[in-house]
Amino acid sequence: MTNPPHSLHPAVVRELPDVAFDAAAMARPLDWVGMSNIALPLRVASPGGDPIQVAASVDVGVDLTSADTRGIHMSRLYLRLQDAFASEVVTPAGLRRVLQSLVDSQAGISSQARLALRYDQLLLRPALASGNAGWKRYPVEIDANLSGGHLRLALKFSVEYSSTCPASAALSRQLNAERFSEDFAVARPLSAAVVSDWLASERGLAATPHAQRSRASMRVELRPQFDELPLAALIDAVEHALGTPVQTAVKRDDEQAFARLNAENLMFCEDAARRVAAVLAADPRIERFEAEVEHYESLHPHDAVARVSGVNVA
Repeated sequence: MTNPPHSLHPAVVRELPDVAFDAAAMARPLDWVGMSNIALPLRVASPGGDPIQVAASVDVGVDLTSADTRGIHMSRLYLRLQDAFASEVVTPAGLRRVLQSLVDSQAGISSQARLALRYDQLLLRPALASGNAGWKRYPVEIDANLSGGHLRLALKFSVEYSSTCPASAALSRQLNAERFSEDFAVARPLSAAVVSDWLASERGLAATPHAQRSRASMRVELRPQFDELPLAALIDAVEHALGTPVQTAVKRDDEQAFARLNAENLMFCEDAARRVAAVLAADPRIERFEAEVEHYESLHPHDAVARVSGVNVA
């Protein structure tokens, strides 16, 4: 006798086993349990205020305060994240609500939650002289932690810039001066036109200082009373302080303007670190900061690095 079609059988509701409710073999609380590198779309604010969607990698975790509970409700974390960032722009207030929702999803076995959101922020940057513009990418990480109702929020970001060595510039100027003295030792009288022509020739450049692409990486802890993520403003301030951010669309007049900026902003890594620190220390939205600058040396096979940190008391 053949069995009737499956559709003729009444629906059978089965209870699925859930071993996460089993007692833990070696009972103890855990600091953090969760997931890393979750792929999620995020909506973030653009400099103009309009929301834009970016692809993000997200880490999420909660503590496990119940020593005897074997595991957390991990799928609840994932589903809450999917809903949380589907339509709402990321803000401090929104992050607080999401973190509290993650704690609530664990039915009393967790008391705190944390998130790390990593993505690339694209900013349209104007050229220095030509009127062109191009997109520049800035890697960003938002770290948020809710514990005891207190939100701790940190921004990590980095900017790239050019650094021209002051020592190399001084040595180059010396060689340029020596060549000038050599070429014009007996030339009398000297006219401005003659000197200008010489300076514009290959003879007028005996040496050039070494410069290199460099990077400033920052982590800032934000004060809770500001309901914004001041990413674009901080990037702008740091780039302005360094004076030589790397460019996107470049014509010859832009390149000349960039060369002038490098000459006006000669800096060791120590100088660059102090410039960055001055900006971060003066921002009332920042409670504390850490910064590292790296100059990827063209003179040496190693890099020059400086680090600085501080606490804002204002």
